[in-house]
Amino acid sequence: MTGRDLPPLSVGGRIDAVRELLGPARCDALIVTDPANIRWCTGFTGSTGVLVISPTDAVLVTDSRYRDQAPAQLRGSGCEVDVEISLRVVESGATRLDPTARVGLEADSVTWAQQRAWSEQLATAPVATTAIVLGLRSIKTDAEVARIEAAAGIVDAALADAVEFIEPGVTERQMALAIDEGIRSRGAQGPAYDTIVATGCNSALPHATPGDRVMCPGELVVIDAGALVDGYHSDMTRTFVVGDEPADRRAGEILELVGRAQRAGLDRVRPGVAAGDVDRACREIIEVGGHAAQFGHGTGHGIGLEVHELPAVRKGNAGILQRGHVLTVEPGIYVVGLGGVRIEDTVVVTDDGCRALTRFPKQPTP
Repeated sequence: MTGRDLPPLSVGGRIDAVRELLGPARCDALIVTDPANIRWCTGFTGSTGVLVISPTDAVLVTDSRYRDQAPAQLRGSGCEVDVEISLRVVESGATRLDPTARVGLEADSVTWAQQRAWSEQLATAPVATTAIVLGLRSIKTDAEVARIEAAAGIVDAALADAVEFIEPGVTERQMALAIDEGIRSRGAQGPAYDTIVATGCNSALPHATPGDRVMCPGELVVIDAGALVDGYHSDMTRTFVVGDEPADRRAGEILELVGRAQRAGLDRVRPGVAAGDVDRACREIIEVGGHAAQFGHGTGHGIGLEVHELPAVRKGNAGILQRGHVLTVEPGIYVVGLGGVRIEDTVVVTDDGCRALTRFPKQPTP
């Protein structure tokens, strides 16, 4: 599926869904400042603006650059929200609020300067809110899943073409450029993030930057890539061996161990399961294998309009997975001086388990 034949994406009803959460958040109104949250609520893709939501009114305030774009995008997405063009976004937004209202600000996206600016305009000090829109965003519609799946399919195909570069003498940078070109040539807006290609000892760095290091026979190669389609991201990691066999048997052992851990995590993903239980399923296998200290990051994260969003698949998270959550499962082991292994898929939670959206084959084969 390409961007041309994706199902329509409607945001109708999302403002009302936010309103239903104002009471539990002890707010009368909400000022939405996170661009991804604004896009989810309204369909507006501009870089500047605030969305003011009250019990009976909603307005998107942005500047003159988006005079034509904002109304057109809101009409196209099915969002019934007023648009106001102003050079003074904060002041204009504040005038749309009841002076006695208890107003919430998004704590995760408001800077100190923005908080001060809003405080100066409101009669009552604003209160911090967390995860009102983020929580709603975490449950994807079928149209959203289709976009993430399209992005995943693009990376699958780009990597399938680029694997010919996994050979001695090829640099990390050359491999990354080949993947990025494959992603763009297939119609994506671009990579979802900076593509990671890490070889040999560099693969022990979870977020290594591709450089001029060349691949050598028997080394591990970690490739982490995603694509962006109509605002939605995918995320996938595969680990390869240059040549037929690892030069160090320990590399083969951790490759097999991470593969088993990832399968255990995927098997645990289903509605009603705590996100932390998925992390534990992966972590227990790696701990039994003697590599607990070499698995230092969380097992996964939600993905959608941003690469990292809810739910957080990490140790101790009691948040419950629900149908429509889209998340990654990506355990890893990183051994200094040897190299690292990470295997990652993007999956959607279904009625009775999960469905993988990334489908490129894994080593070792499950």
